[in-house]
Amino acid sequence: MNPHDIVAAVNAPLLQVAGTPVSWAEAAGFVTGAWCVWLVAREHIANWPMGIANNVFFAVLFWAAGLYADAGLQGVYLALGAYGWWVWLRGGGRGALEVSRTPIREWRALAVLGVAGTAGLTLLLGHVTDSSVPFWDALTTSLSLLATYGQCRKRLESWWLWIAADVIYVPLYAYKQLYLTAGLYAVFLALCVAGLLSWRSSLRRRGVLITGLSVPA
Repeated sequence: MNPHDIVAAVNAPLLQVAGTPVSWAEAAGFVTGAWCVWLVAREHIANWPMGIANNVFFAVLFWAAGLYADAGLQGVYLALGAYGWWVWLRGGGRGALEVSRTPIREWRALAVLGVAGTAGLTLLLGHVTDSSVPFWDALTTSLSLLATYGQCRKRLESWWLWIAADVIYVPLYAYKQLYLTAGLYAVFLALCVAGLLSWRSSLRRRGVLITGLSVPA
């Protein structure tokens, strides 16, 4: 079986939700995605291989739906997933990696990257693809990349970035008639709130100040 046949088979309908076909890729993305976020909230390292599996399914799904930035984002997620897996295993070379706050200097750098990334991707998608939602596709892509970086470093504020992205993703995927995926991201939203509370508790147990935006760099 050649790659084209494999992609076609994974995108074949499995069931219907609200009268819309749901593919094998979307169903597998639902299961692996929810499982991954549940594991992240519990600081379990198995979230990384589960997330990598989720990236593969979603890359196929989003490309077929015309969400090209989201499809390409999955490749970046694979690289970040390998990096995050290594950091969580090795603790960044400083022992076990603990949940931490995002330094102000890092916030500034992330803000610049987020604005620049969103603007650049919006222009790119609007000119070289047939995306019907270039700005929202670009914005969610930028937010997701920044959130994944924060997850790799176990930054508490990565959950806020995921929450912001999910608030946009739910109606975006519903607009694209990816209803199961829209439902998944609603589940993600709830899991992200739970993850935020869990990581805040982890900081409290270590006596780390959790008020304010950051700790010193």
